[in-house]
Amino acid sequence: MTATARPEKMAATRPTYADVTRDVVATLGNPSKAYYGLLAFVLVVLAIGVGALLYQIRIGLGVAGYTPPVMWGVYITTFVFWVGIAHSGTLISAILFLFRSTWRTAVYRTAEAMTVFAVMTAGLFPLIHVGRLWYAYWLIPYPNQRQLWVNFKSPLVWDLFAIGTYLTVSTLFLILGLVPDVAAIRDKATGWRKKLYTITALDWRGTDQQWRHYSRAYLYMAALATPLVLSVHSVVSWDFAVSIVPGWHATIFAPYFVAGAIYSGVALVITLLVPLRKVFRMERYITTDHFENLAKLLLFTGMIVTYAYVVEYFMAWYSGNQFERDAFWNRAFGDYWWATWTMIICNSFLPLFLWFKKIRRSIPALLLLSLFVNLGMWFERFVIIVVSLSHEYEPYAMGHYTPTWVEWAILAGSFAWFFTWFLLFAKNFPTVSIVEVKEVIPMPRRKMAH
Repeated sequence: MTATARPEKMAATRPTYADVTRDVVATLGNPSKAYYGLLAFVLVVLAIGVGALLYQIRIGLGVAGYTPPVMWGVYITTFVFWVGIAHSGTLISAILFLFRSTWRTAVYRTAEAMTVFAVMTAGLFPLIHVGRLWYAYWLIPYPNQRQLWVNFKSPLVWDLFAIGTYLTVSTLFLILGLVPDVAAIRDKATGWRKKLYTITALDWRGTDQQWRHYSRAYLYMAALATPLVLSVHSVVSWDFAVSIVPGWHATIFAPYFVAGAIYSGVALVITLLVPLRKVFRMERYITTDHFENLAKLLLFTGMIVTYAYVVEYFMAWYSGNQFERDAFWNRAFGDYWWATWTMIICNSFLPLFLWFKKIRRSIPALLLLSLFVNLGMWFERFVIIVVSLSHEYEPYAMGHYTPTWVEWAILAGSFAWFFTWFLLFAKNFPTVSIVEVKEVIPMPRRKMAH
C-alpha cells in the first residue's frame, strides 16, 4: 500500500509546466520584507565605500597603507578575488551544459548573473589602484593626439583585455539564455515591466526557426565561454608568475589560479542560493539535491587547491633556492602567519566536513562552510600578493604592509556594489530558468480510458 502511494505522492508534488511559469513569475512581484531590509543594508555599505573612495581621490593614494616594497595591497588582492568569483558561473553554465548535467538547470542563472556582476566589480579595482581614475583611458590601445601607445608588458593592460573579453562573452551568454524566459514573462506582465520585457525579449515568438537558431547559438556560446575559464584567470596569474619575486615565479600559477577561482566561485554560488531560495520561496525548484551537487563540486575543487598548496611548499623546499625557502617559511611563521593559517584552515581543513553526506545535505552547514571558503580564498590572494612582496631578496628592502580603514571600507563597498546589482537583477529577471527547468520535467502522460 505504501509502495504504491509514494510514486503518486511524488507525482502530485512534481511541478507542471504551468506551475514553473507561474512560480518563477511570482518571484518578480513583491518579495518578503527581508529582501528590502537586505537591499537597504547593502546600499548603506555601498555609500560608505563610495565615501571612502571619494576621500581617497580627494587626498590621494597616501591614505592607503602602501609601504615599499608592498605597492600591491587590498585593491589588487580584491581584484584577483572578484575575477576568480566570476569563473564558476562559466563552469556551472557552460561546461555542465556541454556535459548535459540536468541538475544545473535550477542554479545556472544565478551563477551567470554572479559572473557578470563579479566581473563588473573586479574591473573597478585596477582603476582604484592607479589612483587617478580619470586617466584610466590611457590603458586602452587607441590612436590619440599625444601619440602615446600602451605598454603591452604591463599587467594592467593584460587585465584590461582579460576583463573586457570575459565581461563581453559572459554578458552575451547571460542575455542569450534570458530571451525565452523574458518572453514568457512578457506575456504575463503589465505596465512598465511589460515594456521592459518586450524590448529585452528581442521579438521572441517561440517559433520552430527561432528555437533552432537559439539552441545552436547557445551551444556555440557555451563552447566559446568554456576556454575562458582557463584563459582569463591564467592571464591574471601571469601578472605574478612572470616576475622574479620569490613565491611568484612558478609554472603552477595558471592551473593553481584557475582551480582557486572555480573553488571560490562555487562557494559564492552556495552563499547566494541559500537566501535567494528562502526570500523568493523557490524551495520547490532549488532542492537539497542541488546543494549536495554543488557541495561535491566544492569538495572536488577544494582538494585540488589543497594539492596546489602542498606542491608550492614542496617545490620551495625541493628547489634548494634559499630565497624561495625563506619566502614560504615567512608565509607560515612570519609576520603574516595569521593570514596564511586562516587561508589553510578555511580552504583545506574545514571543507573536509563535506565528505559526510549529512553535512552536504545540511543547508545551514553549507552556508557556513561557503562563507569560510570565501574568507579563506580572499586571504589566499592576500598571502600570495602582500606576503610575497613584503619579503623578497634583501633585508633592507623588506617592509610591513597594514591596510587602512579606507581600503577596508572600499573592500566592503565592493561587496555591497556586487550584492546591489544581484538583488536588483533577482527582483526584475528570473533567477531560475523557466525553459530549462521545463526540459527536465517528465512529459505529462495522458490518462488511459478503461
